[in-house]
Amino acid sequence: MPKNTPYSLPKDSKAWQQAVDSVAALLPADTNLLDFDTLQSLPVFALIVVLPARVHALDIHQYVQSWVDEQPNWHLVTVAEDTEASFVDITIPEAATDTVSVSSTDNSTKQPFVPAQVFRYLLVPVTDTLMHPGKKTAAAHIIDDQLTTRLRHDLAENYLAKGNNGTQSLSIDSMNVVDCHILSIGHMLRTHKLVCFDMDSTLIEQEVIVELAKTAGIGEQVEIITEAAMRGEIDFDESFVQRVSLLEGIPTTVLDEICARLTLSTGARTTVSAFKALGYHTVLVSGGFTYFARYIAEQLGIDEVHANNLDIEDGEVTGHVQMPIVNGAKKASIVAHIAERIGIEMSQVVCVGDGANDLPMMANADLGVAYHAKSIVQARADAAVNVTGLEGVLYALGYPALISVS
Repeated sequence: MPKNTPYSLPKDSKAWQQAVDSVAALLPADTNLLDFDTLQSLPVFALIVVLPARVHALDIHQYVQSWVDEQPNWHLVTVAEDTEASFVDITIPEAATDTVSVSSTDNSTKQPFVPAQVFRYLLVPVTDTLMHPGKKTAAAHIIDDQLTTRLRHDLAENYLAKGNNGTQSLSIDSMNVVDCHILSIGHMLRTHKLVCFDMDSTLIEQEVIVELAKTAGIGEQVEIITEAAMRGEIDFDESFVQRVSLLEGIPTTVLDEICARLTLSTGARTTVSAFKALGYHTVLVSGGFTYFARYIAEQLGIDEVHANNLDIEDGEVTGHVQMPIVNGAKKASIVAHIAERIGIEMSQVVCVGDGANDLPMMANADLGVAYHAKSIVQARADAAVNVTGLEGVLYALGYPALISVS
């Protein structure tokens, strides 16, 4: 992929609204198709299928339609891009061929995002009906499980097992074959204005506290605690205090060295650049430390940062925790306060994370996206990104695949 190639996305697309308009006859009489609250009470779903480009062009419609044909209560509509939409250029910063390290001392590079194919549909009941929000959420999860399982099976059996162009065998890792997002149509129609990202294992590939622990020679102890916390097995506050106490005595001189070792997640620069071009306010909200969070935010051009202060005295980490701890509840509170401050509703907020401590803010947002996340987080998120880089969040919001301007 060429360095510094500009890409674009539609900023004011009416693609999803036009798709809804096309199925007006299937919806209850007198439904206001511009009333998102009313549409939320209808079992009308956005279906987004994302495949990595290495899964060569194939008739994905055939696979999806074959599943729908077995569901007599559902009608499938393909969402076509709005021909009148205006596109905005996504200007990825100079280093956004994504340097493997955010440090300028490392010249190795990787692609700015994972090339992908994005297929967008509406799934509409053939008879007009209302559905309680709780039942609608349950229905979405059932459809998601059924369709994802089916697509993974069909793709593996009918394509991947045959190899690339029939010659080169591909590894069949079901989690890396396809992402299916089954979401309320309201997620696609609303105008979102705020996106909040976790840092560790989301914007960057590491857990910073683990990197600190490795430097102190206690990496294994801290990693065990971290993994248990991210799986929701240990209270976050308790695990945080335990981990920070183990960091006592680390000199501040190693902090910059750790910054230089941090690697941005694939697509991080592209994704943040895209959200900013689309008019979003961007926030990094982390249970990690401000020293590193501010550094990463500066690299990515993120608008504001919220994290824990790392307590330092006489040039060394003290091992003491400064209160309040930015835990799951605090993250959710921070996001709510930011939304209130900039004058928007929580229905205009998107939150992205990978760990159990991200679930409260994701639950309060209109759309909570799990990025290469722990199983408990994927199960409870609105959408889960596994087959692409962080740019998969854009696809979960209903945007088409990134298009090269050239």
